[in-house]
Amino acid sequence: MAIQIPSRQLFIDGEWREPVLKKRIPIINPAKEEIVGDIPAATAEDVEIAVDAARRAFSRNGGKDWASTSGAFRAKFLRAIASTVLERKSELALLEVVDTGKPLVETASDMDGVASCFNYYAELAEALDAKQKAPISIPVQSFKSYVLKEPIGVIALITPWNYPLLMAAWKIAPALAAGCTAILKPSELASVTCLELAEICRQVDIPPGVLNIVTGLGSEAGAPLASHPHVDKIAFTGSTATGIKVMTAAAQMVKPISLELGGKSPIIVFDDGDLNNAAEWTIYGCFKTNGQICSATSRLIVHESIAADFLVKLIDWSKNIKISDPLEDGCRLGAIISKGQYEKVMNFISTAKNEGATILYGGARPRHLRKGFFIEPTIITDVSTSMQIWREEVFGPVLCVKTFSTEHEAIELANDTDYGLGAAVISKDLERCERLTKALQAGTVWINCSQPCFDQTAWGGNKRSGIGRELGEWGLDSYLSIKQVTHYISNEPWGWYSPPQSSEELERSQKQN
Repeated sequence: MAIQIPSRQLFIDGEWREPVLKKRIPIINPAKEEIVGDIPAATAEDVEIAVDAARRAFSRNGGKDWASTSGAFRAKFLRAIASTVLERKSELALLEVVDTGKPLVETASDMDGVASCFNYYAELAEALDAKQKAPISIPVQSFKSYVLKEPIGVIALITPWNYPLLMAAWKIAPALAAGCTAILKPSELASVTCLELAEICRQVDIPPGVLNIVTGLGSEAGAPLASHPHVDKIAFTGSTATGIKVMTAAAQMVKPISLELGGKSPIIVFDDGDLNNAAEWTIYGCFKTNGQICSATSRLIVHESIAADFLVKLIDWSKNIKISDPLEDGCRLGAIISKGQYEKVMNFISTAKNEGATILYGGARPRHLRKGFFIEPTIITDVSTSMQIWREEVFGPVLCVKTFSTEHEAIELANDTDYGLGAAVISKDLERCERLTKALQAGTVWINCSQPCFDQTAWGGNKRSGIGRELGEWGLDSYLSIKQVTHYISNEPWGWYSPPQSSEELERSQKQN
C-alpha cells in the first residue's frame, strides 16, 4: 500500500512558513527502512518567529481574541478539531503507521483518543466559566474573597515520538482550553501527524498564532524553545536525560514546568490469580506500542510458587503475537521507531546476556522479516537488581523477570527503582491490592490490569519520572495561574492607625496649648 506523505512547512501565525535556513529532515519508514518524505527543520530563527506569533496572539486586542475569551468560545475550536480528526481518522492512522512503525490497530485507536481528548477539554473549558469568581469563605465579614483562574501565557510543548499526535493532544487541548497560546515541537522522528494537525487548525479557523507547530531537531529547535525568555511555561514529555536539560533551562528564569519522563514500572503477579489473564496483561503492559511506552510494566515480579508455570504461559502468549508489517491485519508488534533505537534495544539485550541473565525467549530479529527495525518480544530471566536491564529504561519489547516469596519482598523489589511512573498488581485479594496501592511509589497503580488510561484521570510520575500531572482537571490546572482577589466591603475605616487631625482640629489644639 503506497501512502503519500504530505509535504508541509512550519506552521506559524496561522500560515505555512518555510524554515529560515530552508533545511529539511528525511522521514524514514521504520518497517521498510525507506525514505518516504521529509519535514521542515526549524532552527532558533524560526523559534523566535513562532514565539513572537504566540505572544501576539495571547495579548492581541487586550486578550479579547483568545486569552480572555469565554471558555465556551475556545471550546468551539477544540470540538471542531476533534470532529475533523475523526473525519480524517483513517488517513491520519495510516500516516502514523508509516511514520512510527506502530500497528494500524493502535494508531487508529490513538486517533480516537486524540478526538476524545479535545472533546473532553472542550467540556472543561466551558465549565471553567462557571468557576470564575467563585466566593471563598473567610472568617472576617468585612472582606470578601474570590479566585480567578487565568491562562499562564505562552507555552512551549515538547512531545515524544511513541504517540505523536496523542501526546500532542494531551498538552495542546488543556493549554488552549485554559486560554494559553502555544508552540508545539514534536519529535523529529515522528512529526507527520502533528503537521496535519496544523492543517486541521487552518481548516477550523483557529485564530492566528494560537497554536504554532515547529518541527526539527531537539538541539536546533527544542533547546532554543525551552530557553526562550518569552515562553511562560514548558511542558515536556520524553527521556529523563532531556527532561533534566529542560528543567535546567526553565530554572534560569524560575519558569514553571511539567515533566513526564522515563519509567521502569513493575507488574507484581501473586499466586492467586488466573494465569492466562495475568499473562495477557503482562505482555500487553510491556509489548504494546512495540514496547515503546514510558509506563511499560517491563519488570515482572512473580510469586516463586507459580513462576515456572507462568513463564511457560508468557512464552505461549508471546509466540502468538503477530509480528509483521504494521499495516497488515492482525499485526500486534510492529517496528522500532529508528535504527538508533533498534540498536539501543539490541545492546540492552546483549548486555543483559553478558551480565549473566538468560534470554528465555526472543531477543533477536524475527527470521521472517529481513528488513525493518523489528525485534521479537523478549523475556529475560536470572536477573539481579544490579543489572542494567533491571535498572534502566529500554523502550523496546523487553521484559525482565524476578521472583518473590513474600508481599514485603515484592514491594521492596517494585520500589527498587529511580523511577515512579506506573505499577501494576495482579491478585484476587482486594485487601492486598489496597495495601500495595498505598505502598507502591508510583503516580499510577493498576489493579488486575496494565496501561489503561482515560482522559478524566490524572497521569504523571514520582521520583525521576517527572513533575506535575496531565489529563483530567489536573491537566487543565497546570496551564492556569491562580489570582486571589480580596475586597474590603465595610464602610468603616480600617482603624489600624490614628487618623491625622483636620486643619480645624490642629488649629484648636494649638490655641489650647
